[in-house]
Amino acid sequence: MRDYIEERVLSIGEYIVTNNATVRQAAKEFGVSKSTAHKDAADRLPMINKDLANKVRIILDINKSERHLRGGMATKNKYSKNNE
Repeated sequence: MRDYIEERVLSIGEYIVTNNATVRQAAKEFGVSKSTAHKDAADRLPMINKDLANKVRIILDINKSERHLRGGMATKNKYSKNNE
């Protein structure tokens, strides 16, 4: 793996852990696509730093379990603003 990719993978992992961020937030912060950020966090990070990868995996699992709630709130907010 190239050096700049390893640096990005570690940076994305640290960002997710320190900010309790979603993959979309990390992708936006680092200027990469959501799929690249997810591949970095889920696939590449365990090859580089297992401890950080375990911490990131916990946050990603929490985000996945909450995503249906976030979607529902976004829809609720969208339609409640239109009715006002």
